[in-house]
Amino acid sequence: MVNQNLKAPEGPPSDVEEIKERSNYLRGTLAEVMLDRLSAGIPDDDNRLMKHHGSYLQDNRDLRNERQKQKLEPAYQFMLRVRMPGGVARADQWLVMDDLAQKYGNGTLKLTTRQTFQMHGILKWNMKKTIQEIHASMLDTIAACGDVNRNVMSTSNPFQSDFHAEVYEWSKKLSDYLLPRTRAYHEIWLDEEKVAGTPETEEVEPMYGKLYLPRKFKIGIAVPPSNDIDVFSQDLGFIAVIENNKLTGFNVAIGGGMGMSHGDKATYPQLAKVIGFCKTDQILEVAEKIITIQRDYGNRSVRKNARFKYTVDRLGLENVKAELENRLGWNLEEALPFHFDHNGDRYGWVEGIQGKWHYTLFVEGGRIADFEQYKLMTGLREIAKVHNGEFRLTANQNLIIANVTNEEKEKVNELLKQYGLLVGSHISALRRSSMACVALPTCGLAMAEAERYLPVLIDKIEEIVDENALRNEEITIRMTGCPNGCARHALGEIGFIGKAPGKYNMYLGAAFDGSRLSKMYRENIGEEEILNELRVLLPRYAKEREEGEHFGDFVIRTGVIGATSDGTNFHE
Repeated sequence: MVNQNLKAPEGPPSDVEEIKERSNYLRGTLAEVMLDRLSAGIPDDDNRLMKHHGSYLQDNRDLRNERQKQKLEPAYQFMLRVRMPGGVARADQWLVMDDLAQKYGNGTLKLTTRQTFQMHGILKWNMKKTIQEIHASMLDTIAACGDVNRNVMSTSNPFQSDFHAEVYEWSKKLSDYLLPRTRAYHEIWLDEEKVAGTPETEEVEPMYGKLYLPRKFKIGIAVPPSNDIDVFSQDLGFIAVIENNKLTGFNVAIGGGMGMSHGDKATYPQLAKVIGFCKTDQILEVAEKIITIQRDYGNRSVRKNARFKYTVDRLGLENVKAELENRLGWNLEEALPFHFDHNGDRYGWVEGIQGKWHYTLFVEGGRIADFEQYKLMTGLREIAKVHNGEFRLTANQNLIIANVTNEEKEKVNELLKQYGLLVGSHISALRRSSMACVALPTCGLAMAEAERYLPVLIDKIEEIVDENALRNEEITIRMTGCPNGCARHALGEIGFIGKAPGKYNMYLGAAFDGSRLSKMYRENIGEEEILNELRVLLPRYAKEREEGEHFGDFVIRTGVIGATSDGTNFHE
């Protein structure tokens, strides 16, 4: 029941709310328009619904102007994202995704910052076949995008392998429990028959309701001391509490989110705040009730202010906690102590439990492809053919070849060497700590390059790094092509947000463990200015840092950038 003392914002519903209202539980006219061969695209209303099925219509922006000159429609294609809680895939599922990328995609896979696969370049008439083959591998794309709970993240750190399995199982349970109940996906893509004689009005969404959520919702589970999933960036974060070598429950953090809009001070990145502790078997109920609060009180009029972080700020943290406990019928316990020491990945071979091994591989920009001198996709395909364990996708766009037996290890290592995939000193710590969103040419929101440009920029920054003996110093560096934050730029010690072609806002000062946001340092600057700034800052850091001091802490201590009041949010 809605609390009469709490109010949702007033105002007319946004166009997306109206689309959902008349969509018949996310069906729209998708089944019909996907059969239309006259255009490679689909109407905008259906594209808004398509997100809930795990896909976006895009076009190749590199070709946009030329096609306009030729009076051709844009080079439409679809991005398809898999729902894969915890980022765990079997070796045979990896081979399926590899095969589909070759048959229907652009020949590459993208490892996303939410621990799943993304394929680009799928043509409209190949979408149904692609989704059906993904489904046959026991994966799916349901709710990988859209105004629902997205892919649930969980720690992938091999140092935590003894708890990984248990936490991973909870990420799967959360993902399944929070799925939309509409059968639209199964009817449209998997040819499921609609139950005869069931009126449309009888279909219900017991948790989401007919309009689903006001915006996307993100959940992640971290296992200290590793904050590899950036738990404070989530709408809802669970922080595992281990006592006497046993998982006893989770600290609950709410209201995180990385997105913002340039020049709009009503939008901002924010870190989630811890509100209490729940026992392990209470995690599903806590997640459900928090989602229903966002369902009832989120902003359905202005989508830029529709994320849960704005709901928490508008209603007040304590009021949201009280409403949660009212809906639960019991109170959260006091949060228990925890400590994070980093938010990156640990590379190379690590021994796990029960005689199994894990190899963490650096994947620049998360792009699995064959390059001229680096046959990454082929090498991983060959490893998948001999590997009986798992592939774990990390939240930093990297890959763990996991649960390798002693018998397999030698063969896997040989293939890593053969294809030049071993992580060595030729890859600087700065590069290993980098992350970039897709941006151009496929993302329709991108204002500037990210994935294609960050490696080039790092080439030039590495010259400064090497001159100052910082090659082995981990400094997190992240770049996004727009302010939506897909690469969690606000948690990079050095962060770049695309403003225009070749121009970025530069941010500094985030914490190495993901517990403090960065702040704007320079606005709307290009490569030359970026390098000039780093030619001053990095030598200073090399000479003036204290023992064990990370770059983000250094720039705040020395006054290069001012700290926010509590480190949890900022405004431009």
